[in-house]
Amino acid sequence: MQIGVYGAGYLGTVISACLADFGTPVSCCHPDRTRMVEMAQGNIPFFEKNLKEIIRRNVRAGRLAYSTDIESFARRTQVIFLAEDKPDHLNDIALRIAKLAPKSPILIIVTPVPVGTANALEKNIQDAGLQANIVSQPMFFTDGCAVEDFNWPDRLILGSSSNEAVQMLKQIFHPLVMRGVPVIVTNQATAELVREAATAFVATKISFINEVASLCERVNADAVNLALALGLDKKIAPRCLQPGAGMGGVFAESDMDSLVHLAQSHGVSLKVLNAARDVNQTLAERLVEKIAQALSSVENKEVGILGLAFKPNTNSVAGSASVRLAETLVSRGARVRAYDPVAIPEAKTRLNVPVRYCDSAYAAAEGSDALVVGTGWPEFRALDFDRIKHLLKKPLIVDTKNLLDSARLRALGFEYVGIGRI
Repeated sequence: MQIGVYGAGYLGTVISACLADFGTPVSCCHPDRTRMVEMAQGNIPFFEKNLKEIIRRNVRAGRLAYSTDIESFARRTQVIFLAEDKPDHLNDIALRIAKLAPKSPILIIVTPVPVGTANALEKNIQDAGLQANIVSQPMFFTDGCAVEDFNWPDRLILGSSSNEAVQMLKQIFHPLVMRGVPVIVTNQATAELVREAATAFVATKISFINEVASLCERVNADAVNLALALGLDKKIAPRCLQPGAGMGGVFAESDMDSLVHLAQSHGVSLKVLNAARDVNQTLAERLVEKIAQALSSVENKEVGILGLAFKPNTNSVAGSASVRLAETLVSRGARVRAYDPVAIPEAKTRLNVPVRYCDSAYAAAEGSDALVVGTGWPEFRALDFDRIKHLLKKPLIVDTKNLLDSARLRALGFEYVGIGRI
């Protein structure tokens, strides 16, 4: 069986490569010829752990092919994942594929879409005198862990009224089904709502622990130990219950915006979600206040930031707390120098304030009045902090991820400021 994936952005690249790694022939289609050639060589325009190796392995094995010919693509593939990163042209693409396909195709919507999209798309195809089975299948990828998330998902969500389509997808995802991954079959609207509701719940959870971390600082409690204790409660679980600089990611903000808009359009007020978003957005100001308190003021101060990606193992800075922090610091009169192992090129396209980009953590520390850990890259734990102490004007580290060993740093003579730490 030949599987098709339409889209050569983040979602399409990950999904086509990982499906091919199941041992099934996959064709990835997109009209950008230059992009397709680069992809076939394993040259992808973003950083994602292990993905380049998977693409090259499956291209060599003949299981993964890239094409710009949508007509041939539609004729040869009965099951097609619509995996553009944005839904702007989803309707046109689906209609074109349905028109070109020799028989009714199964079209799986992986692209993040508002609730009601699948139902509307199905109607548009029928109104055009065409046929297609539309399935909503949200996939939950975290930048830096997308390959792992694909191969070890918490669940598979299939939104469809077609038993044929559901059985076909269970066959495609047989390696996961046999591993015991739960499969939830529901209607299209529910499947679409799962993605946005899951994002909103995570945002609420992260915002809650960050607010409690502020309380910890006032009452001499430790937010890290508190989060551990809460997370060991089986009703809560530890994931996304770590205090820090907030929640970011490629699709997080758009998912929350879409859910808020959906609720408003139906006269529903999501007060808890709105409060969580407010907390998430104001964390940068809170962090700047912590830095300002330690330095008396951030105006005319040099601040080094370690990490610009929104999380480790990715070059994405979408929704990055480090980027928001850099912008806030500059707006308050600070001079920022920053280092990230892979995200500097992406940050240069997003940051609209003057930042000095450095080629190492030590260069970011040199001459700075404070050093801020903005992204939890594991390599930052292994830095030579004796060297960093002598590079800094003042031995001050603000750890927005609670990544470093606070006791060790204080023993070395640093002033260590964590989030909700004693």
